[in-house]
Amino acid sequence: MPQDANAAVLAGFLDYLKIEKGLAPLSIQAYSSDLKQFAEFLARKRNLATARREDVQAFLQNLFSHQVDARSVGRKLSALRHLYRYLLLDCKIKSDPTLNIETPKQWKVLPKSLSLEETAAILVRPARGTSAWSQALACRDRAMLEVLYAGALRVSELVNVKREDLKLEVGYMLVRGKGDKERMVPLGRAAQKALIAYLEEARPMLAAEKISPLLFVARGAKRITRQRVWQIVGESSQAAGRHASPHMLRHSCATHMVENGADLRTVQTILGHADISNTQIYTHLAMDRLKSVYTKHHPRGKAVRS
Repeated sequence: MPQDANAAVLAGFLDYLKIEKGLAPLSIQAYSSDLKQFAEFLARKRNLATARREDVQAFLQNLFSHQVDARSVGRKLSALRHLYRYLLLDCKIKSDPTLNIETPKQWKVLPKSLSLEETAAILVRPARGTSAWSQALACRDRAMLEVLYAGALRVSELVNVKREDLKLEVGYMLVRGKGDKERMVPLGRAAQKALIAYLEEARPMLAAEKISPLLFVARGAKRITRQRVWQIVGESSQAAGRHASPHMLRHSCATHMVENGADLRTVQTILGHADISNTQIYTHLAMDRLKSVYTKHHPRGKAVRS
């Protein structure tokens, strides 16, 4: 039985840690807890001594999917490495299933994205009342949401955009990102239309004749806080039936572009990534599209039907 085999492996390894390594009881208990968790994950499929590399990877991914932080995942991976090094040296196994598995801090965990339908529902942002103030606030919020999605902006970039940074006549906006680096982001027709409505109908009322260099303002021309933008996106996402964040709009912009054929260099420029490696988390989307196009158009790319 796998349980009996696991118990024997664990007993031998824990004795090794206690006698040979001289580890404290609390450390041994931590090793035991992590290894038992992996054994339970393997269930009846395999036992600790017969686990494969893909089992270890699946276990780590499962931990991440349950919101376990990278430090805890790294500790569990370290426990597995020590176990399999011991089993390998003791000739209990022929290969180490943890070999060449990256540490969790090196993993690129892809943020969640919204579907096109969910995004469209969020961008509507209806007014919460019939008063002129409610209409003005809703108009401003729609413009902010459209710009967040159109330009894949970070929240800090959005709240700091100045009126002079907007180049509506050419459909671009100057954005200052991390390290005060500047980039020009394109604005689609929907974002341009929302901005025109905001500038003509809402901003004058919100500013109340006070002057502010910022594009988006709160009542009395005050600065909009980052927390308020998070609240606006969260409230708007209720219409989509799914809680969303500003970062999800940024990620969704990049995801939808790649899904529609944009190359990673273009996406890198729009996102403002200094290093292309940060954009390469979207590579799997590009590969999925490549495979789909190949299957559809290559004369010998059709899937074999049984």
